[in-house]
Amino acid sequence: MIKSKLSIKLLWYVTPLVIVPLLFLGGFALSNVTQFTERQAELSVSRFVEQQQQKIFNYTESFHATTELLSNSPVLFEFLDDYENKTSNKVVNPGSLLDVFVSYTDAYPDILSIDLITPDGKSIAFYSSDLFATSDSYHFTDNLKNSSIRRQQFMFQNDQGATSLYFAQQIFKADYHLESPKLLAYLIVHLDPSVLNTSILETPFENTLNIVLNEEGKILFSSDFSKLGRFLTEFEYKSIITAAEQAHLIELQLNTLDDEERMIYANQMNGGAYYVSSIPKNILYESGKAITLFTALVVFASVIFLPILIFIVVRSLLLTPLEMLAEASHRVGDGDLKILLPIEREDEMGSLFQDFNHMVSQIRHYQGQLEDYKEHLEEKVSARTHELAKMNHQLEKAMNQAEQASQLKSRFLANMSHEIRTPLTAIMGFTEQMLTKEPDDKKAQHLNTVLRNSRHLLELINNILDLSKIEAEKLEVEQKPLEINQLIDDITSVVEVLAQDKQLEFNIHYHYPLPRTINSDVTRLKQVLLNVCTNAVKFTSEGSVTLSINAQQDLRLIEFKVQDTGIGMSTQELSRIFKPFEQADSSTTRKFGGTGLGLCISKNLAQILGGDVEVSSELTKGSCFTITVAAHNEHIPVEVIKSAADLAQLKPSQTPFKATHYQAHILVAEDNLDNQELIRLLLEQWGLEPHFANNGAQAVELALKNDYDLILMDMQMPVMGGLEATKMLRNTAYDGPIIALTANVMKNDIDTYLAAGCDESLAKPIDKQELENTLEKYLSLQHDSTKKWEEVLKSDQFKQISANYKAKMPQLHQELTELYSAKDWEQLVALAHSIKGSAGCFGFTHISEAASELESCLKNKNQDSLDYQFLKLEKSITYVLQMD
Repeated sequence: MIKSKLSIKLLWYVTPLVIVPLLFLGGFALSNVTQFTERQAELSVSRFVEQQQQKIFNYTESFHATTELLSNSPVLFEFLDDYENKTSNKVVNPGSLLDVFVSYTDAYPDILSIDLITPDGKSIAFYSSDLFATSDSYHFTDNLKNSSIRRQQFMFQNDQGATSLYFAQQIFKADYHLESPKLLAYLIVHLDPSVLNTSILETPFENTLNIVLNEEGKILFSSDFSKLGRFLTEFEYKSIITAAEQAHLIELQLNTLDDEERMIYANQMNGGAYYVSSIPKNILYESGKAITLFTALVVFASVIFLPILIFIVVRSLLLTPLEMLAEASHRVGDGDLKILLPIEREDEMGSLFQDFNHMVSQIRHYQGQLEDYKEHLEEKVSARTHELAKMNHQLEKAMNQAEQASQLKSRFLANMSHEIRTPLTAIMGFTEQMLTKEPDDKKAQHLNTVLRNSRHLLELINNILDLSKIEAEKLEVEQKPLEINQLIDDITSVVEVLAQDKQLEFNIHYHYPLPRTINSDVTRLKQVLLNVCTNAVKFTSEGSVTLSINAQQDLRLIEFKVQDTGIGMSTQELSRIFKPFEQADSSTTRKFGGTGLGLCISKNLAQILGGDVEVSSELTKGSCFTITVAAHNEHIPVEVIKSAADLAQLKPSQTPFKATHYQAHILVAEDNLDNQELIRLLLEQWGLEPHFANNGAQAVELALKNDYDLILMDMQMPVMGGLEATKMLRNTAYDGPIIALTANVMKNDIDTYLAAGCDESLAKPIDKQELENTLEKYLSLQHDSTKKWEEVLKSDQFKQISANYKAKMPQLHQELTELYSAKDWEQLVALAHSIKGSAGCFGFTHISEAASELESCLKNKNQDSLDYQFLKLEKSITYVLQMD
């Protein structure tokens, strides 16, 4: 009974749910197919007529231009001048002019004759390719006299039905004035309209009739010669004019021509004539009938067979298993807990059977446990009460910790608000001042202030990001060789300036022996040392800051000590100095600024680098921070610096060294033309003349044809990207070095490039030292210490390339706006990526950073900040354009 009812319900519900939509979709499809075929037919005819009209227009315009060119001939004006000034007994010889006419008829075979007539209609110079032809009077002479138009064209049909074209050009005296022009003559060029005769015979469909009508409704040209010279009725002519104005097919029966129903498409030509193409209606829509019939058959078959098929499938997949499940459930209800359903399917029904079997198994298990619970209920209640009390205590402790964390976060946000607002206020204020016209010295001062505050803001943001990565255990470091003396020189160049500003001494003490190089992450190690040293300068008002370097454990551990004579710290303050969001106290934050993240990040970074940061301090007397990092040089030979003399020898030599040009073949795959010019300029200082490819496909083709010593490959290009091109080159056995050029410098991106076959990667904007190191590594170039990259950046070539890029900014701005308005996110992210790399190369760092943020926003699909990031990039470009 249940089976019967469910089957009937399925039939009642499924049948109309399938048939009604199918009927609706079928009707909709039939309607669309019919409309589509009609539109396609109309489009085909309209394109044909427009092509023919354009062909005729180009033909007539070319001869208008030829006639006008001939009318400006010096020989013609000389002849007219002689003719105007002749005496009554003197005859003017047109020989030279006729030679010009002959040259034009030879050059243009369609020209039948050229005639020069006076304003009263008298022929004074005539030439015809037919030696027996003579100058006759023209039927349009009155039209010429009554018209002020300089050039005109006329169509004339003779008694035999042949239509000729005439081009007429007014010729005025060379020195005439607009107020009183003097008409000297008319130049008449008679043509055989070969293009019109050929065009009229071309037809898009069988039995198509093409005609050209004049303003009187007379047929001047026809694909059916028997129709030449006929006149359409007034109604037919007006209908054709209406069709031309509306520019679409109309149904019209031209009884003047035949009795067949035709579809008419007309278009008006120059001079008032109409080009008309008429196709029999049954031929035009014949192809659409077959498509319509096929669609109807598909819809009918779907309506009949689809419900039946659906019911059979549903019964097999659903009804039969439900019957088995209902029977098993009934037996479980009767107390039979040994029943199991066969699991033969891996779909939802199989999962349902499996869950049913699991349920029965659990019921058996719970029945056994129920008896056990009855015996041990009091004992379990006591244990549960004790467990709840313990959980309540832990919950109370967690709530207290959360409240403390909330207070720390609140204090951190307050500090961050102050720290971010302070540089932002300066940036906004001085930027507004830059918009006013102030002397250059004030602008330079304001720009320096903006730059200083921008760097401070960037440092705050980087600290927050670093802390987030450390807490998420996602901060990765790399181990590369670095020289200790170079590291200390870099630290000194920054800290010494800060110390001098506060009239402090900054001392460096080396304790020998020291390893010359260690393996560590130079960026993160600099970050730790700069953080501790700049803190020492910040919290010291008088005295000195001393940085000591020492090696321990057989040169395997490097120790840096930073000693200051500053404000010092109490024991209580030392206990929380390395905690995030903490400083010594609130007054320290107000007086010296900062977020309380620097030392926390430094300690974590030092631990990641295989060491630690420790501190000892005495209130009001100063502090001493000890930073240790692992040298990671256990398995490599260690060069030892034993004395100050050894250290002095490691300083860069100031003796000029003449660079040797290297004869190497380099291929640069880069789609941005401005970047191509920049890379060419940079490589020229080594005598390198690279070849360029505009996309990955061209790069592969050139690399397979030529033996390149090095390939610089942009990773994002049209047609084929750099990643695909690199894989293809490696698969074709190219074993030369391939260097990735990319604006994406995240480690996972670089790993992807290396996995594809790249040897290294260079970040955009191109770093001068990284490019130089890469060329030295793979091409064995000699280092030129006297060739400064700053000279390249100041050269006229670089300035010209930069100016060219700046000149393209309005076009880039327009493309960005169009893509953003069209919501073409895929193209917009590609353009933002291109701007990110190219703008930075030419010194427009704020544009590059804004483009990078927009690209990241689009890739992460962050719609909330999309408008802001786009506006930021737009304003950055606008600001650069307004600087002139």
